[in-house]
Amino acid sequence: MLFLMLVIFSIAFIQTQMMADTMFYQPNQLILKNSSENKIPLTRQIIGIQQGQEAKAYPISFLAYHHQVRDQINGQDVLISYCSVCRSGRVFIPKVNGQTETFRLVGMDQFNAMFEDSKTGSWWRQENGEAITGPLKGQMLDLFPSTQLSLAQWLTLYPDSKIMQADPAFNSSYDSLALFEQGKSKGSLTKTDTSSWGEKSWVIGISKNNEHLAIDWNRLQHEKQIVFNLGGQNCFITLTTSNTDYFAFEVPFEFKNISLKQDTIFLDQFRYSLNGNCIDCPETDTFKNLISLPAYQEFWHSWRTFHSNSQIY
Repeated sequence: MLFLMLVIFSIAFIQTQMMADTMFYQPNQLILKNSSENKIPLTRQIIGIQQGQEAKAYPISFLAYHHQVRDQINGQDVLISYCSVCRSGRVFIPKVNGQTETFRLVGMDQFNAMFEDSKTGSWWRQENGEAITGPLKGQMLDLFPSTQLSLAQWLTLYPDSKIMQADPAFNSSYDSLALFEQGKSKGSLTKTDTSSWGEKSWVIGISKNNEHLAIDWNRLQHEKQIVFNLGGQNCFITLTTSNTDYFAFEVPFEFKNISLKQDTIFLDQFRYSLNGNCIDCPETDTFKNLISLPAYQEFWHSWRTFHSNSQIY
């Protein structure tokens, strides 16, 4: 009986690997264009990264198919990943023990995509970059800061950004995911719960100093700005006038009132841009630029599974 169970498990394991390898492929060619040559609609959601003088944007509808895209920014190797079953986008520095590594999609665990490194065969979780099995179990990939926004909002902040374009070889696959980013997918694993705190309801997950918070997307849509304390720090999240884009910040000083007008943040009487820079603060140490907080939109079941002690709002 035990032998039969092991055989069945082995077959299922191999089939999962084969399915992942043959269902989703990395781009044959990574095509990046500036805004004047861009063909991606400005309303599309992207994962954006920036370092130094470079900024790049990767449409979620492409990432949801490929699951991972390899690139460089400012000379730094990056792995842009996405799991459509969790609705989670993360960017990692693909180095293991100081060496640049390659990964392949091998399946999923707890509904989260898993990547296998080429050298040790360890399996790494897409949600947080943790190796959960293999010789490197317990190690973590370093996260690279990223932002989810509409392409229009991203280009407002970074007009010289390069934008990933469709790889013609996968146009039909991209088309099948066109409704996913809007929450209109009909698939059993990728559809959205429009109510609050359903398994596939949207939340914004934020972490600070080993504390975690999940903010109900419906509540953010209603309240627009939410102030909270996380990891002992004053913080807030704001929804922009688009009602699709959001920014979260740590505030290194005390404030009483917050509002957003024409996508300018007002903290008391002082104005801040959406990248956190103070527009008209006095030149003192009291009023500083805001500190951007990583904030991830994903399904509630995903955030809860991997942040079991998360607070909710």
